[in-house]
Amino acid sequence: MNGLNKNMLGGLLGALVLNVVHSAAKRFDSKAPEVDKVGEEAMKKTVRFAGFKPPKGNALVAATFGADVASNAMLYTLIGYGSQNNLLLKGALLGTLVGVATLTIPEQAGLNAGPIKKTDRTKLMTVAWYVIGGIAAGMAMKAMGKK
Repeated sequence: MNGLNKNMLGGLLGALVLNVVHSAAKRFDSKAPEVDKVGEEAMKKTVRFAGFKPPKGNALVAATFGADVASNAMLYTLIGYGSQNNLLLKGALLGTLVGVATLTIPEQAGLNAGPIKKTDRTKLMTVAWYVIGGIAAGMAMKAMGKK
């Protein structure tokens, strides 16, 4: 498998792991981050800004999920570029960076960050889920690199 395909597939797998962890955690822990709520607000504001009527209900959930998976997959793709050494560490570091950015950017963009900042534990989980996704992406790339 060539490097670009390996990176893209690894990034996608990391993004899917991230979303599965987010979804599962919300079902079991009331303090779990609700990144999807922030994403839905961002989706509505972005679509309105573009001059369109934002989706509602299941259409909003689906559009937000698709945008979330695509954007996280693109970010996690970066793990595979450059040296193929330390892919797990690169995944953990990128995940940490994206997780911290997720805690800081919404307010700067005029969004309600409450769903991801409920408690200190919520904030920690927000970052941890992105780290888990980054490590999963790095593991997938590492596994695909071995032939």
